Amino acid sequence: MKDFEKYIEINSEKRFGKPVIKGTRISVYDVLFWLSEGMTKKEIIRDFPELNEEQINACLAFAANKEQRHRYAS
Repeated sequence: MKDFEKYIEINSEKRFGKPVIKGTRISVYDVLFWLSEGMTKKEIIRDFPELNEEQINACLAFAANKEQRHRYAS
């Protein structure tokens, strides 16, 4: 997913400027943590029905993009 910006925003007024899913206060890091703890996308959506699979995929793409940018900057 190359267009994660469609789903992710950074706003200093929300969650201290952490990247969040647009229209929510759920941070990218929250979603990544839940996935790392073994939650499936379906379980996350069940617990947070305001989310959908595209938004979860956007969080993964955001993290991958950040890692790739960091790797090239080093």
